[in-house]
Amino acid sequence: MFLTAIGEDPNRPGLVETPDRIARMCAELFGGLEQTAAEPLAKRFPVDENNLVMEKDITFYSVCEHHLLPFYGKVHIAYVPDGSVVGLSKLARTVEVFARRPQIQEQLTTGVMVMVEAEHMCMTMRGIKKPGTKTVTASMLGCFEKDVALQERFYNFLRLG
Repeated sequence: MFLTAIGEDPNRPGLVETPDRIARMCAELFGGLEQTAAEPLAKRFPVDENNLVMEKDITFYSVCEHHLLPFYGKVHIAYVPDGSVVGLSKLARTVEVFARRPQIQEQLTTGVMVMVEAEHMCMTMRGIKKPGTKTVTASMLGCFEKDVALQERFYNFLRLG
């Protein structure tokens, strides 16, 4: 239907297999709709200390629900353990669950302390056409909400190379 709507002939040799390729691409790009964060976050390890844990520069790719165009960037997640930590790869897997859904970036920024920096293709390849423009969102919940010193530690960790 899309090919016909843009004036293309879906029976043209170069396009005959395109609907199947698009279907497979959509299954991959929107696979997070069928997943929850509970599974990757279930694997935990006990710890004695409750020091700040940060996973930074987690690359993600998502799709804007308004234009169905990609946006991509980096996610930085921090939390203070309460007797246990999650496996490091589990934070990246959790980002994947949430990124693989049509959404706005602001929805992606939900967590204990999360910062997302992203470039939106609707700003880069259409509309204003300003490549390199980054949108930054942050969310502070739990102990981060009112603890300015903890927030500062998060931002200091980000500055570390």
